Amino acid sequence: MVPFDLVTPRNLHDVAEALADGRGEILAGGTDLLDRLKERIDPPARVVNIKGLRELYGIAGDRGLSLGALTTMAEVAGNDRVRHWYPALAEAALSVATPQLRNMGTLGGNLCQRPRCWYFRSNDYPCLKKGGSVCYAVTGRNKYHAIFGGGPSFIVHPSDTAPALIALGAQLEIHGAAGKRMLPLHDFFQGPRENLLHENRLERDDLITRVHLPPAKDSTRSTFVKFREKQSLDFAISSVAVALDMDGDTVRDGRIVLGGVAPVPWSVPAAVQQLQGRRLGSAIDDAAEAAVEGARPLDENGFKVTLTRNLLRRALQQLAQGKADAR
Repeated sequence: MVPFDLVTPRNLHDVAEALADGRGEILAGGTDLLDRLKERIDPPARVVNIKGLRELYGIAGDRGLSLGALTTMAEVAGNDRVRHWYPALAEAALSVATPQLRNMGTLGGNLCQRPRCWYFRSNDYPCLKKGGSVCYAVTGRNKYHAIFGGGPSFIVHPSDTAPALIALGAQLEIHGAAGKRMLPLHDFFQGPRENLLHENRLERDDLITRVHLPPAKDSTRSTFVKFREKQSLDFAISSVAVALDMDGDTVRDGRIVLGGVAPVPWSVPAAVQQLQGRRLGSAIDDAAEAAVEGARPLDENGFKVTLTRNLLRRALQQLAQGKADAR
């Protein structure tokens, strides 16, 4: 590893101060940061250990929830209120990696992890995301790369919880030197056309403190479906998060968000439009087709178009059959 200073702040003000010069990195669960430290990818001069900040832990609320940024994936997946009112989030958290990693990885860390692209993660390739001049996925091996929103970099966003949280209307509570602010999660992420070197809107002294979910309604149904394979180290090849507001069997409104197929969690409002005002069971194929309109696969990942279409079809069928719902 490259040597670094370890800082243990006593409060949120200390965190902002430790990050203010842009040379620090947050240590939460460590499941991403420690890998990058060992691989010498963008090594920080300072590691800021936030594990002692008790206000960043825990799940509070009833029909609306507030989840601390240091809440682990295992805690999210196993929480009775999350499972009952927000099943898409529980299913997404349960799909993350292995039991050992779910017991270490945190909700805030899952949202902020860096790309898993093998070119970005290798010191042999000075790729665009590391300040180089080439996205090697364009002409290289690109089986796991973006089919939506790619260019100039073709990374995919690796978080499983992000699509589910966006579908459920989550907001982030962020603390920085200027104080606290709220930000809708769907506005948090940035693609390479907006910000080539970073994947979100955090300022250098910012820290996600909590994730807020709006009160769940009896009419909401939600689910999360993911496809992965061993070679992908348990990250989604494609995933689908769906949250629908229902009137009986008829769809009033909703959100559908794709994961593993774009540099950011990829919302597909055209698919929701195909569902609105229709019985869910009769509109599944139309919504699945609309979800993949505009896909632009690379040489090796055209299969993701068919895969994503079928995953959405499966998710909607589950909701139509009442297998997953939030009441």
